[in-house]
Amino acid sequence: MASMPDATEFSGRWVAAWNALDVEAVLAHFHDDVVFSSPLAAQLFPETGGVVRGKEALRAYWGEGVKRVPDLHFTVDAVYAGVDAIVINYRNQRGGLVNEVLVFDGDLVRSGHATYLRQDA
Repeated sequence: MASMPDATEFSGRWVAAWNALDVEAVLAHFHDDVVFSSPLAAQLFPETGGVVRGKEALRAYWGEGVKRVPDLHFTVDAVYAGVDAIVINYRNQRGGLVNEVLVFDGDLVRSGHATYLRQDA
């Protein structure tokens, strides 16, 4: 099995692709059978229950997200490296805090989890 990518270098490519609104460039880092969970996926595609399975479904989810948020922009605050995972802590275009937890199988993401800071109303 190939080793996991360098966390800092990976996060730089990841955020550049997102800030260019280049869904295909982001998807290039993911296995075809990736599983990705996100509360936003549950909002955009309620039938998923927030869990998107496969690269094609992820393409549809992120493509819809980019259409709905044309001013999408991320700023990375911190990057954490684990044994087989990278966590990217960032702020979105609204200043909201997000952690993207990406679990790798070799140099590609096998599963991912978008997590958001809960703010009490």
